[in-house]
Amino acid sequence: MTLYNKLSADFRENFIGNTALAIIASTCVGSIAVMLTLMNGHGFLQMALVFLTVTVCSTHNAAILTVQKPKLVFDLLILSLVVNTAMILGCLLF
Repeated sequence: MTLYNKLSADFRENFIGNTALAIIASTCVGSIAVMLTLMNGHGFLQMALVFLTVTVCSTHNAAILTVQKPKLVFDLLILSLVVNTAMILGCLLF
């Protein structure tokens, strides 16, 4: 069984508790990404990156609020964390 399957099964098993933690994690990582992006300026590129961050985090939160399937919510959580972590690393390294 792969790591993805194990994490997905665990997420489904305790869906209500994990969604609360997922909202906190996605929002915190997203807010750090926005802060670091805006520390580099406020041009068109930075605003586009802020838009990307807000869109990804909002999509994940909306999936939870509209009670979507656990697999979709889990996939959106992973997408949100990966995109925002990449933006954080990009802002710190470049």
